[in-house]
Amino acid sequence: MSQHQSTCRELPKVARRPTGRVVKRGVDHLSANLSPVPQRRCLPARGMVPRRVSRRLVAVTIALTLLCLYRFLASETDPQRSSKPVSARTPDPDDVDEPAPFCPPLPGIEDLLVVMKTGVTESREKVPIHFSTTLRCIPHYVIFSDMEEEIEGVQIHDALKGIDREVLKNPDFNIYNRIAKNGREGLEQQDFADEANSAIGKPNNPGWKLDKWKFLPMAQQALRYRPEAKWFVFIEADTYVSWPTLLAWLARFDARKPLYLGTETQIADTIFAHGGSGFMLSHPALQSASDQYAAREKELNAYTDQHWAGDCVLGKVLADAGINLHYSWPILQNSNLGELDEFTRALYRDPWCFLSVALHHLTPSEIEKLWKFELSRWNDKNKRILLHNDIFREYIYPEIATQPIRFGWDNLSKDEHPLTITFEDCRELCESEKACVQFAFRDNLCVTSTTPRLGIPHPGGAVSGWLTSRIEPQMDKKGLCRKPQWGD
Repeated sequence: MSQHQSTCRELPKVARRPTGRVVKRGVDHLSANLSPVPQRRCLPARGMVPRRVSRRLVAVTIALTLLCLYRFLASETDPQRSSKPVSARTPDPDDVDEPAPFCPPLPGIEDLLVVMKTGVTESREKVPIHFSTTLRCIPHYVIFSDMEEEIEGVQIHDALKGIDREVLKNPDFNIYNRIAKNGREGLEQQDFADEANSAIGKPNNPGWKLDKWKFLPMAQQALRYRPEAKWFVFIEADTYVSWPTLLAWLARFDARKPLYLGTETQIADTIFAHGGSGFMLSHPALQSASDQYAAREKELNAYTDQHWAGDCVLGKVLADAGINLHYSWPILQNSNLGELDEFTRALYRDPWCFLSVALHHLTPSEIEKLWKFELSRWNDKNKRILLHNDIFREYIYPEIATQPIRFGWDNLSKDEHPLTITFEDCRELCESEKACVQFAFRDNLCVTSTTPRLGIPHPGGAVSGWLTSRIEPQMDKKGLCRKPQWGD
């Protein structure tokens, strides 16, 4: 062999190993076994390079090979390699401008399928925040809408895809047929026009009228999506869920039984779980609802047509199957943070020591703030379960105390004083009444209250105030909770 010929030497075999879970734009799957790296590499003949230099070259070569291998395995894989589309994705620190959040221990989370319902007119605005907050630590979730699409790489499923073709002729499906044909270009300006929620919902909103049709088909699809799940947790895109609190609550129930948990609501003689507050169905309960819909599809489609609330339709189907609602207020709330009255004495339960599992009607920024609030509790105080008194003491009251007078804000006081004509007079009136803890001047009317609320923005120029020196004794009187109230 000439000195100028190269010598091929055997190098240690380095095989690529499966990396476990690999995430690609919302697709969570196991990476495939990759082929081994080449086992032989040609190096210059020893006569050309001193032995020490040759060994260094070998070491450098191996190091570079391992570095390339590591980068390849750390990269994302093609989502098309997954055999089944999955909406869930694991935490990715590149998604936000801060370190990946700490996911608390979530015993039982593998037994859940989280089912989010949304609509094409709101999904791009409301859904994305969940990928970096409420869904960030959830291994199994699916999102249903009225149009199949991807949002930030996550598959959104059409809840109405398999519905009876005759139903598509119903005027409620006008918006659905347009977007089925033309995608988002089929949307019209009127589709985005919102209206105040009335006693019969939003009858002039095209997306709202279509929404009632999603519940029963969505129940069927959720069951097919993850038939091994023990619990199915249904939420909406403006719902916030405290997962450690929910799991601690569900652990007290036997998921082998047909169970239906939710905030009690009634239309006519049907008592059902309010959809936006979140509701939970055990596998047997969801199976029963799915079977009922399969056996009575035409009848139930006709019933849905005559109704205006899809969550009530689902409740009726479950009641027909003998599955009654487990009353869950105030654990599941149809209120947002500003509307919460943690000191109320007007209802059948005192919220103070009850679990706080879910809140509704939240903006994306409020969902993010709540997520960071819970994150700080998990990291700094090792707190897992969230109670209503925690929300008031640690979230609402600090907001009030930091700014006890707010302009452009309505603290939702209700007791009217029509003879008080200025904000200052309204404050003096509240101070003169021993039980008064907050006041507001809105629409040229003074209103006061004996229980504190955070309130909501008021574009009409309302001004709100709180007497924090009176709120603190109220908190002290309520005291700390020795144990949670589970609503059993």
